[in-house]
Amino acid sequence: MAARTKWQRASRRRAHLGAWGIILIVLAVFGAGTIGGLQLKQKNYAYQTREEALQAAIDEEIKRAEEIEELEAYTKTKKYVEDVAKEKLGLVYPDEILFKRKNE
Repeated sequence: MAARTKWQRASRRRAHLGAWGIILIVLAVFGAGTIGGLQLKQKNYAYQTREEALQAAIDEEIKRAEEIEELEAYTKTKKYVEDVAKEKLGLVYPDEILFKRKNE
């Protein structure tokens, strides 16, 4: 076999260096994509958790609003006025009889 010249050896090294350079660039892009994907998954999980918490708060507020509407409807009835008059003011109808316990 004939000895290779300096030029041939240098040319071969450059070809290998170019291939290694391309491999390193591909690996770097792949690594950056993988890391970016993992970060996006973490953010997505955090957003889903926050969304669930906010949805629970919305449901609670809707329930509270319904209770307030029911209370508002109740306060507009004659029954509410009677209950407040009996409990707070001690008023009764003229034909009504009250029985009170003696304090023991």
